[in-house]
Amino acid sequence: MPDFIEELGLEPGSIAIVGPDSRLTWAAVDLVLNRCANALLQADLGASRRVAVFAENSCETAMAHLAGLFGGASTVPVNFHLTSSEVAYILRDSRTEVVFAGPETVERAVEAARLAEVSTVVAWGDCETSGALSWDEWLESGSDSPPPDDVRPLPNMLYTSGTTGVPKGTELPPTMFAGGSTIREHLENVRENRFAKLGTHLVLGPMYHTGPLSGMRSLLAGVPSIVTGRFDAEETLRVISDNQVESTLMVPTHFVRLIDLSSKIREQYDVSSIRLVVHTGSKCPIEVKRAMIEWWGPVFVEAYGATEVGTTCSITSEEWLEHPGSVGRAVPPFTPLVVDDQGEEVPSGTEGRLFFQDSTGRGVVYPGDPAKSAAAHLKPGVFTLGELGHIDKDGYVYIGDRVSDMVVSGGVNLYPAEAEQVLIGHPDVADVACIGVPHREMGEELKALVVLSDPEKRVDESEILGYCLQRLSHHKCPRTVTLVEDLGRTTMGKIDKRKLRSPWWDEPATTSD
Repeated sequence: MPDFIEELGLEPGSIAIVGPDSRLTWAAVDLVLNRCANALLQADLGASRRVAVFAENSCETAMAHLAGLFGGASTVPVNFHLTSSEVAYILRDSRTEVVFAGPETVERAVEAARLAEVSTVVAWGDCETSGALSWDEWLESGSDSPPPDDVRPLPNMLYTSGTTGVPKGTELPPTMFAGGSTIREHLENVRENRFAKLGTHLVLGPMYHTGPLSGMRSLLAGVPSIVTGRFDAEETLRVISDNQVESTLMVPTHFVRLIDLSSKIREQYDVSSIRLVVHTGSKCPIEVKRAMIEWWGPVFVEAYGATEVGTTCSITSEEWLEHPGSVGRAVPPFTPLVVDDQGEEVPSGTEGRLFFQDSTGRGVVYPGDPAKSAAAHLKPGVFTLGELGHIDKDGYVYIGDRVSDMVVSGGVNLYPAEAEQVLIGHPDVADVACIGVPHREMGEELKALVVLSDPEKRVDESEILGYCLQRLSHHKCPRTVTLVEDLGRTTMGKIDKRKLRSPWWDEPATTSD
């Protein structure tokens, strides 16, 4: 491994990474990566050379992923909320041979390893669980010497959320992976990353997601990094202000929680150091994004895409202000197209099923599920992410609903996103999701699940419906409203609508008033 610390002129004793409970200097990072990578090189990782990282955000979580690169291993980020049996499925499917775990997950990791017949679990923190090797013992088994610099870096194996079945594994696509035939080439490519050109980077989301994981790799370009635990809006502002953070990645849920802070709290913190915020994860309500641009300035770059393919479209703040609601133009190697139910391309401005042409011919690839890979394609190299949308005359893409979320009521197609975009503007609505529920006569009807800004405030549900009726065609508005405490959004802001619908579909259909 090349001495990137020396090459970049970094001060060995200065702080490289700060986690929720610890911090490491550049010299410590170098030592940990050497030892962990060498331990991986001498371990029997099988033909797939996969190791899983099943842990909450920490310095060690970051080191395990980075050491995987230097040790020629493909790391598998595992959602730390999963049960032992769910983790065991991923371990078996990915052919993982070593599991790294934190104190919060070690017991589940050991049980998952037993179920999947994985022999090695390495855990950090204060854990005494039988069957796990301590992080310190693991590091002691590896040499301090730099590993060979001709090791071939391998992309992560990532798993989809599994909301429509068991999770499917997909390799980090070439558009998201720095690649290179050797570690030296990989490091040179990492230094071309947009985050690598800036100062301190803030990792807000969990590193089992592609975005936070990719941002964390800027550490290899000499960018000091701060890794947070569970998101806290005011604490995020404090970290940015105190550490002069220049870049981060966020999702719309972060924006909403930041905006919900009182002006008195917001004014206490200086966020002027921020030069780039990449945001992704889910569609951002127009008024929410506009409010963030007014507060932080035109520092936002939206990236639309998916784990399977990376970023397919991108848009700057300046472009977005001219095309509000758009996710931007397609980026190479992708070209967007919208088709009707017969698969025929439709004119600009017409909504239909959104597809992308991948000029490399790759498209969506699930190595263990050729049938699902084929199902995502209209034809070779032309794939969908499962959403409706349209393209304007200037080539800007606008996202509608997911095809699977469409509600058919009395033979009419209803798209929940239209009502959601309206209702989120209601002053008493903090979050909203519209779903299809059973209706004896119409088959389905639209229901709004609403989270109130102030749970203690009494809000008439008819007033919420009236707000929507004043701004949207009657047939597009929800027929009923149910107040809920939470929509179960993931850390990346996504909602499992199938789960939200299940209480109604598990019961007999009724006719609403």
